[in-house]
Amino acid sequence: MIPAPLPPRPAPQSLTDLFVSFTLLALQGFGGVLAVVQRELVERKGWLTPDEFIEDWAVAQVMPGPNVINLSMMIGGRYFGLAGAMAALAGMLAVPLVLILLLALLHAQFASDSHVAGALRGMAAVSAGLIGAAGLKLTGALARNPMPLAWCAAIAITGFVLVALLQVPLIYVLFGLGGVSCVLTYRRLQP
Repeated sequence: MIPAPLPPRPAPQSLTDLFVSFTLLALQGFGGVLAVVQRELVERKGWLTPDEFIEDWAVAQVMPGPNVINLSMMIGGRYFGLAGAMAALAGMLAVPLVLILLLALLHAQFASDSHVAGALRGMAAVSAGLIGAAGLKLTGALARNPMPLAWCAAIAITGFVLVALLQVPLIYVLFGLGGVSCVLTYRRLQP
């Protein structure tokens, strides 16, 4: 018996759809984009499954440059090749760049105002909360991870201690703990 074909997955319909989608994504993600990116690409648009998102986000984080830019180019390239990667990149940068330049001009005028400083502190707190909420949403994928949860927690805590408390350069922690994680996962996947 031949299994029934899977229904087609949602995908960007055109380069314009890709550009507009990533422009809207960029405009929502000032300061902390993980929560916004996960909600838009996985939950709303369905372009990625939760597992695909975690894998692609991990790759985007280890590549040089901003991780959301890397992710947008990976997704654009997956669907439309180089033209898709460039459309996604343009969507991430064009309109937000204009807005940032306008905000910089406004900030130069009103930086000394205590209301502006308070608003910026409030935005930072909201951003931290969004990142924490997205992290909690993504913990479900850890159940399907080949490494036991205790190992993942130990590696995460070690990474935090090395970077935040001992101030070891991130590149060393990334290669060290990333290498250990890859070896441990590879060994768990071996029959």
